[in-house]
Amino acid sequence: MSGIAPLEFIRGRRVKDAALARTPKPEWLKVRAPGSPNYLRLRGLMRELKLHTVCEEAHCPNIGECWHHGTATFMIMGDVCTRACGYCNVTHGAPIALDPHEPENLARAVETLDLSYVVVTSVDRDDLKDFGAAAFAATVRAIKARRPECRVEVLIPDFQGQEAPLRTVLEAEPDILNHNTETVPRLYRLARPGGRYTRALELLDRARRWAPSIPTKTGLMVGLGETTDEVVEVLHDLRRVDCQILTIGQYLRPSAAHLPMDRYYTPDEFAALKRIALDLGFVHVEAGPLVRSSYHAHEQADAYDLAHAR
Repeated sequence: MSGIAPLEFIRGRRVKDAALARTPKPEWLKVRAPGSPNYLRLRGLMRELKLHTVCEEAHCPNIGECWHHGTATFMIMGDVCTRACGYCNVTHGAPIALDPHEPENLARAVETLDLSYVVVTSVDRDDLKDFGAAAFAATVRAIKARRPECRVEVLIPDFQGQEAPLRTVLEAEPDILNHNTETVPRLYRLARPGGRYTRALELLDRARRWAPSIPTKTGLMVGLGETTDEVVEVLHDLRRVDCQILTIGQYLRPSAAHLPMDRYYTPDEFAALKRIALDLGFVHVEAGPLVRSSYHAHEQADAYDLAHAR
């Protein structure tokens, strides 16, 4: 299928995708609607401080659980992305100017919520000279200044493969550096036309070599039409660059304008992928239908620390 153009690929799957759309979601994908007091408090704080979260922008199915427990993934540098990935629900277009107060505002929110673990991610900002690396670094430092005991994970874009922005982020000393691989090489042109599979691996490799004390992490989604063999080969590639923490979750089509979903993976299939990944040497793996990159992120970090304390 690698020689098929993206549009032809989508057309060829319309009938199957329509059938999937008419099929009720499996029980394992059903979650309770959010609405707990802590969820509402956190949502109010986000509006007050004019902060964005990927939890909301990406319509994450875990938002109720995570916000109820007072954890969130903050999205910096606005909510408009310069890229248009076929699976992503974040708005594509021309971003606004950076808010110089955002790092401090975010750090204040972390302090107010008394958080001990924070994930910071962003839209792609290919319009900026450093692709937003300085904003990541400023945010990490602002959080550490206000709340030194808080661990900070950064989920970064690929910075178009440039070295200097990655060094800028690593010099701020985040506790975990995350860059999502997302899918298998064959589907990159379809799902992630602005990215490159080899570039994702190179970023993880450089981060590990340049800052060996900072664990690297990545995430995959399944259900776009990849084969199990292709997924396993990606796992091998990730271990070749010594990636230590992995998440694997189900792709759920945000709307009819996004890439079609090929199929639902069962919990048993996710469990099998997790066993394979652990056997390959990943320190910690979260794999399941509702798993997203920052799902149980603090537990992933704890598992890594425990493994390296032995």
